[in-house]
Amino acid sequence: MTQRSRILNYHLLACMSFLAGSCKEGTTETTSQSKVEPIATFSFRIEDKTIEAEIAVTPREREKGLMHRDSMPLGKGMLFVFEQPSPQKFWMKNTRIPLDIGYFSPSGKLLEVHAAKPYDLNGVPSHSKKIQYVLEMKLNGFRGMGIGIGDRLKMNDLSEALTRRGFDPSNYGLSP
Repeated sequence: MTQRSRILNYHLLACMSFLAGSCKEGTTETTSQSKVEPIATFSFRIEDKTIEAEIAVTPREREKGLMHRDSMPLGKGMLFVFEQPSPQKFWMKNTRIPLDIGYFSPSGKLLEVHAAKPYDLNGVPSHSKKIQYVLEMKLNGFRGMGIGIGDRLKMNDLSEALTRRGFDPSNYGLSP
């Protein structure tokens, strides 16, 4: 192998190692992650249950989601926050652990929970067209926490978390 072909192979390998996917379908992440750096974690109540969740607000945070994690304890998760309600579809590219994906209405009502398999690129679409918040927890996490369809996310917890992160809750349909 010539020095030039070794250099080309090295560059090709380096470029390929930076390709990664995302949790939120239709987006891509271009950096590989050997060490997962979590986003700030906040406490959220769903009815009388407390969840410790990272809150993914920016497009970059939503793209990265829970990729490259090796485990997720019961009662922990990631809450994705969108500016406007819309249909959602999450996929599992580079997501190693099976997850529950809970879709919430703009008022914080849990409308759907779907199981998602590791590395599944098909995506898990919401049936509802008006989803504004999505909570990912370990597989069977909703059931394990005693959270069911119709239960409500306490919106003041979300508003406070957004404020603490430096976001204006009114941009997400919430009172400050």
